[in-house]
Amino acid sequence: MIDSRFWQGRRVLLTGHTGFKGGWLTIWLQSLGAEVTGLALAPTPRSLFVDAEIGRDCRSNIVDVRDADAVKKVVLAARPEVVFHLAAQALVRPSYADAAATWMSNTMGTIHVLDALRACDDTRAIVVVTSDKCYEQGRIPEHAFGEDDPLGGHDPYSSSKAAAEIATASWRRSFFDAAGVGVATARAGNVIGGGDWAVDRLIPDLVRSAIDGREVPIRSPHATRPWQHVLDPLSGYLLLAQRLVDAPALHAGAWNFGPEHDASATVSTVASRFVAALDRGARWRLAEDASLHEAATLSLDTTKAQARLGWFPRLSLDEALALTADAYRVAIDRGDQRSRIADQIDRHARTIFLQPESAISS
Repeated sequence: MIDSRFWQGRRVLLTGHTGFKGGWLTIWLQSLGAEVTGLALAPTPRSLFVDAEIGRDCRSNIVDVRDADAVKKVVLAARPEVVFHLAAQALVRPSYADAAATWMSNTMGTIHVLDALRACDDTRAIVVVTSDKCYEQGRIPEHAFGEDDPLGGHDPYSSSKAAAEIATASWRRSFFDAAGVGVATARAGNVIGGGDWAVDRLIPDLVRSAIDGREVPIRSPHATRPWQHVLDPLSGYLLLAQRLVDAPALHAGAWNFGPEHDASATVSTVASRFVAALDRGARWRLAEDASLHEAATLSLDTTKAQARLGWFPRLSLDEALALTADAYRVAIDRGDQRSRIADQIDRHARTIFLQPESAISS
C-alpha cells in the first residue's frame, strides 16, 4: 500500500508540477509529508496550480525541460531521492502545429532530466510518465496493449512519447541499472479530474461551455478511450516509486495504469454523462474539422501492475465523472479547490487496500 512513513521527509523532484496531473500529485505528496521540489513551465492564469495555491508549500522552479543546463542546476540543488517526470507537451492537436517543439519537450526534455540525474548520488527511484498512445496502433483491432507490445505513434505527440520510452530504457540500461537506481516508465490512459483547464481537451472544454454558454465542438465522438480519474494512476505512480526504492531490479521497466474494461467509453458517451453530472448547462456538437489522425480505440492491459504491484483501479467511470464534476462545481463557484481536492485524495487513499505481500508476485 501507499506508505506515509516512506514518504515522510522524502526529497522528491516533480517535473510538470504546474500542470494538471502534476498539481494533484504535488498535493498528494505534500499530504504524505514529502519535501517537494517542482520544475515546470509557468502556470497558465487559470490552472490548478494557481487556484489551489500549490506553490506555497513546495520549492517551485520555473524552468523549461528543453534547457539542459537549467534542469541540471535544479536537480543538483534538490538532491532528490525520488523523481517523477511529468513535464511534457501533452496534447495531440498542438503537436501537429509544432511537431519539433513537442519532440524537444517530450523526448529531449526526458533525456535532459535523466542525464542530470546521473550526477545525483541521492536518487533511488525515477518514474517517467509517458502515455498509452506510445504503442504502435492498428496492428490488432480491439487489442488491449501490454507493456511488451511494439512502440510507435502516428502523430507527433504519440511518437515523441514512444521515443521517450526508448530513451528512458536506454539510459536505464546504460547508466542507472549498474548504479542500483530503479527507473520505470508509467503509461496511463485518458485522465480526468478537477483542475484541468487545458484547451482542446474534452472535460475542460465542457466546463468552459458551462461557464460561457458556447457549444463545444467535439472531434472523434465515436473514438473509445480508457477513461480514469487522476487519483487511480497517481496511486500507481506512488506505489511504483516505493517498490523501485525497495527492489529496483525487480520493478524497473514499463508499467500500464489503466481502468477496468467497463470504464472504456466513447468520447460522446463521456461528454453526455459528464454534462449530466456537472448539471450546469454545458453543450456539445460534432466538430466540423475532425480530420486529424487519432486512434479509434485505445485499451490497456494492466495485468502486470495488478499481479506484481497489487495495484487496482478503484473508481468506476461514473464515480470518476461524479468526482470530476464535484471538483469543477467548486471551481466554477470560486470555492476552496485545494480543500476539495485534498478531501478527494484522502477518501481515495482510505479505499486502497492491497493484497497481502505473499499474494503479490515479484
